[in-house]
Amino acid sequence: MSMELSAKFGPSSRRLRLETLVRLRWVAVAGQALTVMVVAFWFDFPLPLATCLGLIGALAAANALLSFAFPSTYRLEPAAALAVLALDLFQMGALLFITGGLNNPFAPLICVPVIISFASQPRRHSTALLITAVGFITLLVFTPYPLPWFEGRHLDVHPLMQVGMWCSIVSMMAFAAFYAYRVSQEATLLADALTATELILQREQHLHQLDGLAAAAAHELGTPLATISVVAKEMERELGEDDRFREDVQLLRSQSERCRDILRRLTSLPSEGEAHMRVLPLSSMIEEVLAPHREFGIKVDLVELSDRATEPVGTRNAAILYGLGNLLENAIDYARSKVIVSVEHTASQVTVTIEDDGAGFSAGVLQRIGEPYVTSRQGDARAGGLGLGLFIAKTLLERSGASLRFENGAPEHPGARVIVSWPREFMEANTPL
Repeated sequence: MSMELSAKFGPSSRRLRLETLVRLRWVAVAGQALTVMVVAFWFDFPLPLATCLGLIGALAAANALLSFAFPSTYRLEPAAALAVLALDLFQMGALLFITGGLNNPFAPLICVPVIISFASQPRRHSTALLITAVGFITLLVFTPYPLPWFEGRHLDVHPLMQVGMWCSIVSMMAFAAFYAYRVSQEATLLADALTATELILQREQHLHQLDGLAAAAAHELGTPLATISVVAKEMERELGEDDRFREDVQLLRSQSERCRDILRRLTSLPSEGEAHMRVLPLSSMIEEVLAPHREFGIKVDLVELSDRATEPVGTRNAAILYGLGNLLENAIDYARSKVIVSVEHTASQVTVTIEDDGAGFSAGVLQRIGEPYVTSRQGDARAGGLGLGLFIAKTLLERSGASLRFENGAPEHPGARVIVSWPREFMEANTPL
């Protein structure tokens, strides 16, 4: 499912909306213009005013051109976004180069295009922009233009201070870019995983609605089938003595009666099956979870720690069935020979524990368990991993009111253990899930 989601959402999720960049650039144009005006006319510092305004005007013209050429909802391909951000980098680098280089207190702003790229673009394109930015920052060390300062005074900065500024800006840019990339990746993975969860719920809801569709179809087919049955009876009465047609007519009538019986059962499912299918005791729900997983060569033992006479009777919840089924499937995938499912209920709590006799969770996986795309227990991908499926199961179970705890067994009984607990009222039929 993660591959399906990547194919469906991945490309578009890495496309930056043009309007976002355009608005940020207008803010940059306004900020640069205001700064140049204040330095030139308020402080009366000497600086190449015409060149500075030309660079700012070029950025404004490029921004206006993009605004008119493309609709505001247009999303840039990674290569196009790289070109736009590179242009911003060149413009900012040129402006800093003619106004003192790294001596300029606004020099750290050259990091902004790189941070934006790492927050929204693929790593390959962002890395290329980062390397370009480091080259520009290095070039700023050797600028021949002095920092605009009081007329008649020259601000002399020691070369060691410039080296320190270079290290400071590069390290800040690298750290901020890495941080933005990690946050963006986690947000994207979480969004895709939540989308997958919604797809699972929609699929379960669709299957639930099929009961009603089947009943409606049975009702609509009842009238023509009754007509066929009546005609078959008339044919049997008229041709009953004719050996050529007697068997065919009897077969036609018997099959029409069979169809009527099937439709009668379909029609009665919503009413007769209400108590049986939609309200069920805890033991029946657990057995429904276990049944599909008993034929995989791994022994699945059910241990009931409480008396069935006092077990809760709740509404059939597809989210709980899917979540517990996924946890059980993961346990079977990693077990050596046996999986134990323990069920316990008290007056206040219902607990289901799933444990296997495998190698257990590694320390690194235990710290991140339940995050989307954590792919294995011990670096062994033989069972397909503990990734998106486990995240979906955890999300669905938590939405049903459960709390989950993941741990390893004692040294004498190694293996993974998942403990799922609900307040008892959440498992009772009178409580909506």
